[in-house]
Amino acid sequence: MRREATARQLRLATELRRLREAADLNARQAAALLGVSPTQITHIESGLAGVSEERLRRLASHYACTDGEFIDALVAMATDRTRGWWEEYRGLLPTSFLNLSELDHHATFHREVAIVFVPGLLQTEDYARAVFSSRVPELTPEELELRVRYRMARQKKITSYDVVIHEAALRIRVSDRSASRVQLTRLVELSEADHITLRVVPFDLDGFSSASGAMTYVGGSLPKLDTVVRDAPHGTVLVDSETQLDAYRTRFRRVQAASLEPKPSRDFIHKLADEL
Repeated sequence: MRREATARQLRLATELRRLREAADLNARQAAALLGVSPTQITHIESGLAGVSEERLRRLASHYACTDGEFIDALVAMATDRTRGWWEEYRGLLPTSFLNLSELDHHATFHREVAIVFVPGLLQTEDYARAVFSSRVPELTPEELELRVRYRMARQKKITSYDVVIHEAALRIRVSDRSASRVQLTRLVELSEADHITLRVVPFDLDGFSSASGAMTYVGGSLPKLDTVVRDAPHGTVLVDSETQLDAYRTRFRRVQAASLEPKPSRDFIHKLADEL
């Protein structure tokens, strides 16, 4: 039994529950198929207990799931024993930070829409420090620096990143004029990286009203295993239902359509930096 499941373990648990429900079976019936107690199925579907490859494939067969690629992806999740770089922060940072890095590690791509702040994956140290300094309740100096160090480390792990930033996020000064200029200059530099595609939505560009809303979209090994990360007042929310994922894919396409192409976006940011 685990004391706490990671986001990846919870996602596996959720997908197994969805397969059972799609087969119109209850936990007691699923347990009988495996020869285990209903409590064991409950633990598996809550992420508090693991499941072997053999049992997972048996469950998928009983649930009449014929999507071999999907089953293989679930097996990979069930048998994964990765202890990533983020483990050094366990017990020091909230679990939501570690879950995000676990998502990063297994992601095939990242897409993001930023409205108010420059995305964390593109922030300078000073910008990140200013953002974390505004948190309520206030962080101690040690907690603040730990979060900044974690954010800088996370930036180095991303390999495919498509981001759209609204002009509002580029103009809002979370710190002073000098820090803003350095941040904008850094964005210009990062926009030329091979693994980053950066677009800007200026205030005067038409067609953005129906596509607004910050979001982080993380690609899974299969589209049905994608995840959307949303910040909420009570913490990070992970969205994974197929209906909602489809809605967020559509939203991102609309945001892209309402944004400048990468080269004009780079020029736009460079001009803002020169104005400071």
